Amino acid sequence: SLLAVPRHRVAALGIGRTFQNLALFRSMSVLDNVMVGYHCRSRGGFLANALRLPHAVRAERRAAAKARAVLALLGLGALAAKPVAELPFGTQKRVELARALASEPKLLLLDEPASGLNHEEVGELGALIRELRERLQLTILLVEHHMSLVMGIADWVVALNFGRRIAEGAPHEVRQHPELIRAYLGA
Repeated sequence: SLLAVPRHRVAALGIGRTFQNLALFRSMSVLDNVMVGYHCRSRGGFLANALRLPHAVRAERRAAAKARAVLALLGLGALAAKPVAELPFGTQKRVELARALASEPKLLLLDEPASGLNHEEVGELGALIRELRERLQLTILLVEHHMSLVMGIADWVVALNFGRRIAEGAPHEVRQHPELIRAYLGA
């Protein structure tokens, strides 16, 4: 269980995550927010950073370079210096995804990534998740209520109703499961 594991240790295990409700530092720049995701991988401590020791400065440069690469991958490179608070909600969601990717996870947990997005943004998100999965060879655990997004990107679906598993299998199988249809469509 990961419930008792401190967040920085979860990231060190190779697990990245996004949150349903954004957990960004609104007054910080896009670049600084993404660099936060990389710092779980760095070995420098508070004192080394405060004293600007050479190894800490080098680590900071590496973090900035990695963050810029992730921003470029997500099409956010031009926004690196912009404060997060000035960005539209859908773009802030991408920044949070970039921060999770900056930790270089092997497993990426996405908690309701389509929440609050419009139809066009949901489509873009689906394409982006598929691209990231293939390009970065990520395992992705998606918690999502937007069924067309789930069915469009998942290899395997576990459907829950009030915490109880009601269907499991390939998307085309789960989509036709009678209990899922009753629970989600009220039929």
